Amino acid sequence: MEDVERETNLAETARQPEGKKSTFGEILESVVVAVLLAAVIRLFILAPFYIPSGSMEPTLQIGDRIIVSKLAYRFGEPRRGDIVVFKYPLDPSRDFVKRLIGLPGETVALRNNHLYINGRLVTEDYLPRDIHFADFGPVQVPPGYYLMLGDNRNNSDDSRVWGPLPRQNIVGKAILVYWPLERIGLLH
Repeated sequence: MEDVERETNLAETARQPEGKKSTFGEILESVVVAVLLAAVIRLFILAPFYIPSGSMEPTLQIGDRIIVSKLAYRFGEPRRGDIVVFKYPLDPSRDFVKRLIGLPGETVALRNNHLYINGRLVTEDYLPRDIHFADFGPVQVPPGYYLMLGDNRNNSDDSRVWGPLPRQNIVGKAILVYWPLERIGLLH
């Protein structure tokens, strides 16, 4: 009788298609693939960031959560007006977010509440119309560096305080506000 049961079990095992996994094995494989995919996306492609201060108001509000493209500057150069997340030059363990204002080789000045690049007036549509801020510069941006300013010029720890930002400190380009729900939208 025992031999008949053993033969029946062997026959059932032989009938299962080769390579068929148990339900637990399939779930485990799916979880491992999902975790690896999420890690790759977070490390190399997109990353979430939290806005803790008002230095980029009105564009970014305290408590906003944003998505940053880490690929944006692997295939192209940063451009004036980009909202950039970077490692703070005075403490690289901290991430900052500011607007890129000056490119390598340019001369930047703030005079009478206006931005001048190489002596030419630059319109900043993202700033409130009634904003008033202190004069700054002129400062020439060295090769391999960028000049970064907060949109809230009166409440921003930016390149006016710590100097130009080295290219290697850039994490990526802020592309989207995803929280709170009423503020969801692309960043310009």
